[in-house]
Amino acid sequence: MIHSMTGFGKAVAELPNRKITVEIKSLNSKQLDLSTRIPAIYREKEMEIRSEIAKRLERGKVDFSIFVENIGRSACTQLNLPVIEGYYNQIKEASENLKVALPADWFQILLRLPEAMKTDTMELEDNESEVLMQTIDKAICQLEEFRLQEGAMLQKLFTQKINNIAALLKDVAPYEQERVEKIKMKIHEALSKIENFDYDKNRFEQEMIFYIEKLDINEEKHRLDNHLKYFIETMEGGKGQGKKLGFISQEIGREINTMGSKSNHAELQKIVVRMKDELEQIKEQVLNVM
Repeated sequence: MIHSMTGFGKAVAELPNRKITVEIKSLNSKQLDLSTRIPAIYREKEMEIRSEIAKRLERGKVDFSIFVENIGRSACTQLNLPVIEGYYNQIKEASENLKVALPADWFQILLRLPEAMKTDTMELEDNESEVLMQTIDKAICQLEEFRLQEGAMLQKLFTQKINNIAALLKDVAPYEQERVEKIKMKIHEALSKIENFDYDKNRFEQEMIFYIEKLDINEEKHRLDNHLKYFIETMEGGKGQGKKLGFISQEIGREINTMGSKSNHAELQKIVVRMKDELEQIKEQVLNVM
């Protein structure tokens, strides 16, 4: 089963005086690109948190946030009176020096100024570190489950697209012999239009065989069939196949392109175009695979 890099997880824990909310989301990325938003009270746990995320998630553009809401009495925000008094005195002095009228509503002005409000420095409650890491674990577990569900959807899509390409590959066979005969006919017609043109028929047949061999697509068909089977096997091989599936899809594209350049037949060209369309849908989504 493949895993998607896209996911979201959220977990909440409540302590006597504090509510902790952890959110984590991820999108596709070649490596792990982790950004964190961690309150100062938990800053000492940051390295442990980052290490746990890196170990569990491996790849993806990951945004991780912890939100803390104080819910006890000790959480009350208070007026920072010394700071407010300082602002008050400075504004009065500036008013006298600049001959500008004092404000009509002092509090509307003062309470908007930096650090006019204060919250007592928070301290960790008993077992808070343990509760925090448990909450982080729950959020990561939820994201991993999300990734697994998204991966199942991707696997279903890839299986459908690979089967479509395999079916189109079988549609190639009826046109191959027709294509060779048309090539021979065109060359004979072209030669017959040249007056008094004499040529060695044995040499002509040798050159014809050589030319048709260059247009032969049996090897491309065989390799394409193998790549399609290998893609399915790799999908079913376990977690962490994203890069490998990307490489296999590139090889599939090479064989389809070579078939297109060699086909020289209208119906075969249409089949190749349809194959490319199916493959393009795989390439768009394979970037999302772990």
